Amino acid sequence: VLPSSSEGFGVAERIVLLTFISAVILMAILGNLLVMVAVCRDRQLRKIKTNYFIVSLAFADLLVSVLVMPFGAIELVQDNWIYGEMFCLVRTSLDVLLTTASILHLCCISLDRYYAICCQPLVYRNKMTPLRIAVMLGGCWVIPTFISFLPIMQGWNSIGIIDLIQQRQFNKASNSTYCIFMVNKPYAITCSVVAFYIPFLLMVLAYYRIYVTAREHAHQIRVLQRAGAPTDDRQHHPDQHSTHRMKTETKAAKTLCIIMGCFCLCWAPFFITNIVDPFINYTVPGKLWTAFLWLGYINSGLNPFLYAFLNKSFRRAFLIILCCGDERYRRPSILGQTVPCSTTTINGSTHVLR
Repeated sequence: VLPSSSEGFGVAERIVLLTFISAVILMAILGNLLVMVAVCRDRQLRKIKTNYFIVSLAFADLLVSVLVMPFGAIELVQDNWIYGEMFCLVRTSLDVLLTTASILHLCCISLDRYYAICCQPLVYRNKMTPLRIAVMLGGCWVIPTFISFLPIMQGWNSIGIIDLIQQRQFNKASNSTYCIFMVNKPYAITCSVVAFYIPFLLMVLAYYRIYVTAREHAHQIRVLQRAGAPTDDRQHHPDQHSTHRMKTETKAAKTLCIIMGCFCLCWAPFFITNIVDPFINYTVPGKLWTAFLWLGYINSGLNPFLYAFLNKSFRRAFLIILCCGDERYRRPSILGQTVPCSTTTINGSTHVLR
């Protein structure tokens, strides 16, 4: 988080900047609150294990939008930090803690979906026990503390670059003070690997396997459909289920590409720059740093749309909340339906797709 973010901006530019930032913060707060309320009120959503990760993710992103973004926005627009050095350290630690927790939650969601879709149902039930889910959620919150509050409060990130940080904390020309967060080479590498590169690698592997599995299922369903057309009413119903599942799995594969693309677009520029900057003598412009940082913040506002709004059950729960419990959006009856639409049976094995 470097200075000179809004230095030289005119009144009109500051208004546009403030409007954009306010929209990002408002979108993140409302979207994540809606996700949390929906799961708390909808019993069906609470039955799905993945949604525990989504609620915890929403809580982390909500804290980012409430405890981190507003202070960054004030400094960005005013071109000055007015809250003192100690709160600067606290705010920076919260920034690293909460954004890392958000990324780790995304990693856990990808692993949960991998076990649900690519493994047998028995394997998924054995892997995703309530205890394991609790341990994974705890890790999402505990691990970031070792790269946030602990090293930042101890000053480990500034070893060897204290003089450079002090030079940039105060701008004599504009008489402005800044909340500077600069990192040395060891901390830059350690923080980036833990907070981004390891989760990114796991997400790529998990989503690649999910994508391949979903495409294979869709292909096998097409083959089964071509092998024999329905000849009576008893065969027509399963064929409709097969067609629905084929469309669902194809759509899920495309959705995974969107999720992965948004994650990379939002966070890759920041973490690539975070490692490169110490090795090029901290010459990355401050405005570029700020742009990359806020691009990462935008991910906290996008997560509710990517992980909840694209889900039909969540959308129904949102409509019930926003429309004050309108009966038109209540869950329809599924009496007589023997196979849930979220499962695909191929060659005698059932694959669950959430």
